[in-house]
Amino acid sequence: MSTPPTTTLAIEARDVRKRFGEVVALDGLDLAVPPGQIYALLGPNGAGKTTFIRSLVGLVRPDAGELRVLGAPMPQRDVLADIGYMTQAAALYGDLSVEENVRFFARIVGRGDPEAALRFVELWDRRDSVTATLSGGMRTRLSLACTVVHRPRLLLLDEPTVGVDPQLRAQLWDGLRAMAADGVTILVSSHVMDEAERADRLGLVLGGRLLAEGTVPELLARAGVDRLEDAFLSLSARAVR
Repeated sequence: MSTPPTTTLAIEARDVRKRFGEVVALDGLDLAVPPGQIYALLGPNGAGKTTFIRSLVGLVRPDAGELRVLGAPMPQRDVLADIGYMTQAAALYGDLSVEENVRFFARIVGRGDPEAALRFVELWDRRDSVTATLSGGMRTRLSLACTVVHRPRLLLLDEPTVGVDPQLRAQLWDGLRAMAADGVTILVSSHVMDEAERADRLGLVLGGRLLAEGTVPELLARAGVDRLEDAFLSLSARAVR
């Protein structure tokens, strides 16, 4: 990926490696994401997507390689206030109300607008509801509200739409697109290929390595196929030859 030299990358990874015993989670992964872009990491379960995202926030320390987030080498505590991280499992307190959950996460960072975050995910009318009584889709929306309440410059979303119905998925992506238009960088992991068309750029990941990256048309052309799933299979087969 070519990036103007004056542009500070939102995410920069060079030859990042991580093993868990005999399991190779990251095998020399390289990645560069400029600010204001929606970048999708696509790959099957176990491809290394979650390990990479956890490395970006310091929850996993790579064995080798270099990571920079918002221009700073990671891990670095000062940078975390500008990052929003939505994990696969909802990090919510079931006995608190919707609004209390969002206010709690805002206070952790020391800034935020709970009302704006809840309106963003269309949950302001449910602000007094006990979180444990929410549907799965509403809990996903609440998790996103907690992730964006402090208005981060970088969003890390680990499979945020798993188990979400198509209508809600479209609404969430509309919201993410609006945030990117305001300059927020978004890295989203997924194994749902049809979501890829919503991202500006895609990285196909397998075995902890970046197989290929580009826009959907670029990847389809490179693989010589018409569907992204077929492109992934074709490029994966080439990589293991």
